[in-house]
Amino acid sequence: MRDRDIKHKFSLRERLGSFVYAGKGLKLLFCEHNTWIHLVATICVAGVGWWVALTPLEWAIAIILVGSVWVTEALNTAIERLCDHITPDIHPAIGHIKDIAAAAVLLTALTAVAAGLCIFVPAIIDKVTQLS
Repeated sequence: MRDRDIKHKFSLRERLGSFVYAGKGLKLLFCEHNTWIHLVATICVAGVGWWVALTPLEWAIAIILVGSVWVTEALNTAIERLCDHITPDIHPAIGHIKDIAAAAVLLTALTAVAAGLCIFVPAIIDKVTQLS
């Protein structure tokens, strides 16, 4: 049995230390090219949302949609790095795993775009109509 498998007494210091590891993970995530694409998209969603004055419910939905894409990208990156660690060589099974993980990001992003259009298109039309 390894030390990490043994139940330990609750430690606030250890719990706070877990935030350090999460911060390291975020730093590593921002080394990925696709993360920067997601950041630009997030800024665009926030900017347009502010411009059209989304309702609190619309903001909540937009935040959940954006967050789900970020979470899926983080999991995809973790899967890709794990696969690369297991074997740096090209292997068909590893390729399939990485492709499926990438497909998860694509599906999440497409879902977010579709739902986002339901929120943003009417809001933009209303805003443009008010300006005329």
